[in-house]
Amino acid sequence: VQLQASGGGLVQPGGSLRLSCAASVSIFSINVMGWYRQAPGKLREFVAAISSNSSTNYADSVKGRFTISRDNAKNTVYLQMNSLKPEDTAVYYCNAYPHVDDYWGQGTLVTVSS
Repeated sequence: VQLQASGGGLVQPGGSLRLSCAASVSIFSINVMGWYRQAPGKLREFVAAISSNSSTNYADSVKGRFTISRDNAKNTVYLQMNSLKPEDTAVYYCNAYPHVDDYWGQGTLVTVSS
């Protein structure tokens, strides 16, 4: 399974970005998909998850600002990030939820800075 995250970049505080995660297999077969992030010098942490019936779960730090969604036909998961803060700066990854070690891809860097 290959999961390729994209859409990162440099954004000012308060700005928005939408990340995409393209899977090499049917994400319906993976069932629950998740986004994770790793900030410089910190451990990787959970951000959001979405089940095959579109039930969602978020880390407290992003609730109300981030929205996870999925398109099973395109085998793609999205993360819409609004009201970004400097503390959201990290490399963002997608994976199954709970994560599977073999599924980690390269991630996409999000930098929130003025």
